Amino acid sequence: MNQETTKSKLTGKINLGKEFTPPTFEEWKSKVEADLKGAPFQKLFTKTYEGIELKPVYTKSDIENLELSNELPGFTNFVRGTKASGYLAKSWEIAQEIPYADAEELNVALKNDLTRGQTSININLDEATKLGQDADYANTENVGQSGLSVSGLKSLQRLFNGIEIEKHPIHVDAGFTSVPFLILFNAFLKSKKIDIKNIAGSIHSDPICYLAQKGSLPVSLEFAYDKMKLAVEWTGKNAQNIKTIGVSGMPYNNAGATAVQELALVISTAVEYLNQMNEKGLNAEDTAESMRFTFGAGPFYFMEIAKFRAARVMWAKVLEQFGVSEGKRKMFIHAKTALYNQTVYDPYVNMLRTTTEAFSAVVGGVDSMHTNPFNESFSLPDSFSRRIARNTQIILNEESNLSKIIDPAGGSYFVEKLTDDLLKEAWKLFKEIESKGGIFEVLKSGFIQSEISKVTEIRNKDIAKRKSVIVGVNMYANTKEEKIKPILLNKDEFKKKRAEYLQKYRVEGDNKKNSGILDKLQKLSDTNNDIVEIGTEAALEGATIGEISQHARANRGDEVRINKLTEFRMGDLFEKLRDACENYKLKTGAKPKIFLATMGSIKQFKGRADFSRGFFEAGGFDVEYPSGFVNTDDAVNAALNSAANAVVICSTDDEYPNFVPPITKGIKEKNNNMSVILAGYPKDQIENHKIAGVDDFIFLGADAYNILSVLLKKIGALS
Repeated sequence: MNQETTKSKLTGKINLGKEFTPPTFEEWKSKVEADLKGAPFQKLFTKTYEGIELKPVYTKSDIENLELSNELPGFTNFVRGTKASGYLAKSWEIAQEIPYADAEELNVALKNDLTRGQTSININLDEATKLGQDADYANTENVGQSGLSVSGLKSLQRLFNGIEIEKHPIHVDAGFTSVPFLILFNAFLKSKKIDIKNIAGSIHSDPICYLAQKGSLPVSLEFAYDKMKLAVEWTGKNAQNIKTIGVSGMPYNNAGATAVQELALVISTAVEYLNQMNEKGLNAEDTAESMRFTFGAGPFYFMEIAKFRAARVMWAKVLEQFGVSEGKRKMFIHAKTALYNQTVYDPYVNMLRTTTEAFSAVVGGVDSMHTNPFNESFSLPDSFSRRIARNTQIILNEESNLSKIIDPAGGSYFVEKLTDDLLKEAWKLFKEIESKGGIFEVLKSGFIQSEISKVTEIRNKDIAKRKSVIVGVNMYANTKEEKIKPILLNKDEFKKKRAEYLQKYRVEGDNKKNSGILDKLQKLSDTNNDIVEIGTEAALEGATIGEISQHARANRGDEVRINKLTEFRMGDLFEKLRDACENYKLKTGAKPKIFLATMGSIKQFKGRADFSRGFFEAGGFDVEYPSGFVNTDDAVNAALNSAANAVVICSTDDEYPNFVPPITKGIKEKNNNMSVILAGYPKDQIENHKIAGVDDFIFLGADAYNILSVLLKKIGALS
């Protein structure tokens, strides 16, 4: 072939449609079935924790009859996002929580982070502030617990010093009622001559979330709903850009709930708030516009994308039933990357987990997001962990250009079908919850706690058997790593500091000023009208949030109690074993040890020896891995001399009948306390090996957690 002919062929247009005949699904399936060698095609199907069956491949036929498959972004049910332009006009908010207790420390962090990519201010109040207690009168454990300690105007002055708050959306999780903090914040703005109408964001209450998370509500739900109505009405007149109702799925997400459960519970909570506000005279449109939804972003990438899409559809359909016009059915979604997926050991892997979770949230179309610092599950963040978490979002936006495309998941056969499947399952559970009386009734009865526990039980079984892989914990553990020293708040010292400050603050005013405060506080107690205005005047005079809360909570009703949801973390099982081994080392000078009796040639033992090393390192054991033995006596002597707690025989099934009896006998005669374990599970040999003295067997699919914990209990390392 000459050069000109070659050039002609290379520059000619290629028509793949003519060159290749597209295979049909049936042709593809027949090829797969042939490769399965008699196994059914359904073997390739998998079932998720949500009960949804996933196929190995999806085609156009899977979405042909779906209700939502032809919708456009920004319209109707908003499956493809609430804005027709996606993130092109405005990106999602980078809304990092910084859970520092001290206002000055948080101020420094905020000023740093807002100039380095964070775009909104996201504040969690500490438990004492949510309870409406000043730090000097609160339980020490609650002061600085998980957030900012606020008592009066000066706390907010220190917090926002040097920050142009009109330039950034502000979000404040105020707990079960937003009114006391809303009063204090309004007073702060007045003191700075800032018009609250220029402030955007949310100061939100979510009493159902608080109850589910804490197990108790210090006021009646009726009282909480009265204050919720008050906040919606006041902001509707004075601060239209501030939302005051939070609807969070985080208590359920942190407890290990499925996407179906989280969706159904969030929507059920929102419906409860709609109904309660409607009964108190608010229309559904005003209530809906005051809501800010929060979902967790978990590790199953495609399921999370489908969850965010499905959430918008469910909400739009609910609001349609309440008579809300189409343009007002949009859902503001805040996402938080999952905490249950974070690990204490090998915590830098958390950066990778957070990245994929954040990716799914963006593709799912969220409006704002918090990405976990890699040490969030065991420490306060430092500047480094904050920077990495913040930069995760910046990279997704500015380097991965995710804000430059509109609904990238739209049209994906898999994602569209998964969204539809998820919707159907979530609707079923939502209807069941409503039939049982709604979200409060299913929490009070324990139905939800029980349903989520069923899921976490299955999750734990999969983790124990290492079917669910947690990198750095139950697989690929690094036993040489040293745990990162956590940064923790000294609550005794912090409480003392806050108490001393408040005591000085309380005696600063003269009698006239103090008398003015008392008069305004008395008005708060005597009226249900103009509470925000009266409270604002009291705060400007010097009243604290504790005093305002106390006087604004007349007729608060009886405390509500339920069985709180138990937090779940995937790495917890194996991390407890690792901790037990570390504690054993502190007591004895060495960690529990495994000796591998590697028998025969390297080809014969290496596969199972490598597996065994990884198996026991996941439990925190030190593993001695010899180069191999030909003679069983040599293996026995080496094992006994190693002072190991257990020996694992590693070779082939064919060789085990020759190696196992003499090795087991030799060890047990000299040290009956040393466990003998076999790598593998040759079914036809099991009984003989047990008779020979083998204590246990390790293999792919074995309950690793149970085997490791039994061994640790045997040597006294685990109670």
